[in-house]
Amino acid sequence: MNSAANRTRAVVRIGVLALLWGSTFLWIKLALHALSPVQVTLVRCLLGAATLLLLCLATRQRLPSGRVVWGHVFVAAFWCNALPFAMFSVGEQTVDSGVAGVLNATTPLWSLLAGIVIGTERRLHPARLGGLLLGFGGVTLIFAPWQAAGQAGWSALAIVAAAASYAVGFAYMGRHLVGKGHATLSLSTAQLVAATALTAVSLPMGGLAPVHLHWSSLIAVVVLGVFATGITFHLTYRIIADEGATNAATVGYLLPVVSVGLGAAVLDEPFSLRIAAGMVVVLVGVGMTRRKAARPPSSLRPAPAPPDRRIEPREENRTAT
Repeated sequence: MNSAANRTRAVVRIGVLALLWGSTFLWIKLALHALSPVQVTLVRCLLGAATLLLLCLATRQRLPSGRVVWGHVFVAAFWCNALPFAMFSVGEQTVDSGVAGVLNATTPLWSLLAGIVIGTERRLHPARLGGLLLGFGGVTLIFAPWQAAGQAGWSALAIVAAAASYAVGFAYMGRHLVGKGHATLSLSTAQLVAATALTAVSLPMGGLAPVHLHWSSLIAVVVLGVFATGITFHLTYRIIADEGATNAATVGYLLPVVSVGLGAAVLDEPFSLRIAAGMVVVLVGVGMTRRKAARPPSSLRPAPAPPDRRIEPREENRTAT
């Protein structure tokens, strides 16, 4: 009974996270009707940071301390929050929200490519290499540079840059922040605080444009900041800690479906066969890059563990918006 209840709870949490995370691109599109890309990014980071600060107060958690830690936090905030948030806002001025969600799913492809370039992926399984090529083939299919009405252009490249920026940010966080004894809520809060500061510095670059507030845009930017940024950030960490990275990775496959569905239903965005095919190709490619090479049978036998050793939950790589 408890097992069934836990499975149901896990499915519900993953579904809620997929809806919140996948709807990000819809809220960005609506917020851009009233705000500039820099303004959307600033308000998003500010509201997300305020939400997590309230959670920290409620749970009596403190922000990290020390110059070295905060130095790493600011670097991670640039690559994982400030830069990709701004790039998505810039890109969605002309790119459909559904397409933005599909391109966001290419983050694992960029992570693998970065590993190949810097040498951390020394033994690349043929299936993973095939998935990398297939995934980028799907991106090309979505861009359709051979068509005048394709998605290719600076805006689409900005969204691809955002996905690549996530890959850099996640790798940096994994090396310098995760598993260093800091609570995930504390780190995620500090990251959004740092991202708010970084975005505020960039206000002269398009952030001082006139604001044309409308009730729909106001609701969109509040939902974007509080739920699609703050709550989603915290909920992602919770799922990774409680259910493991496999369940968290499942969300990455649901995001494009949610973003495309909401874009078509709410914004009446076109959903062509080409975009649908590109989405499927990208997701299949991402799935192939997650495959690991088979180990010899002898290595599959578990080694005996010390009798009093406890296995602590371990945080692993994440996929974000």
